[in-house]
Amino acid sequence: MRNLKPILLVEDDSVDTMTVKRALKELGVANDLACATNGEEALEYLTNGSNEKPGVILLDLNMPKMNGFEFLKAIKDNEELRRIPIIVLTTSKEERDVIESFELSVAGYMVKPVDYKKFLETIKAIDMYWTLSKLPAVN
Repeated sequence: MRNLKPILLVEDDSVDTMTVKRALKELGVANDLACATNGEEALEYLTNGSNEKPGVILLDLNMPKMNGFEFLKAIKDNEELRRIPIIVLTTSKEERDVIESFELSVAGYMVKPVDYKKFLETIKAIDMYWTLSKLPAVN
């Protein structure tokens, strides 16, 4: 089996974390899910040489310690990390947040609370684009 890149979820809300885990399981995504509750933890994960770099990062903007924008700026300044695709999952509908996110090169922006079916569609789109790997179907 080929090496599967993990997915990094940067989210401080435990309910949202459980929703993401449920959606990935329902879709049969076999990639490991690494979780961080703020930008500082995420940067620690990403700069720890023993952790494999993720294939995609799912990022909340409103978090303690280091928020999503601070994280985006830090990751985009890092030559080794800047090309990792990032999807923002946030409660903010503010136009300035959307614009700033895309100026910082995010690959997508979703407003929470995300309709579960819409979230599944987004994960499917990520799967098709970044080819997340599937577990074999269980009969």
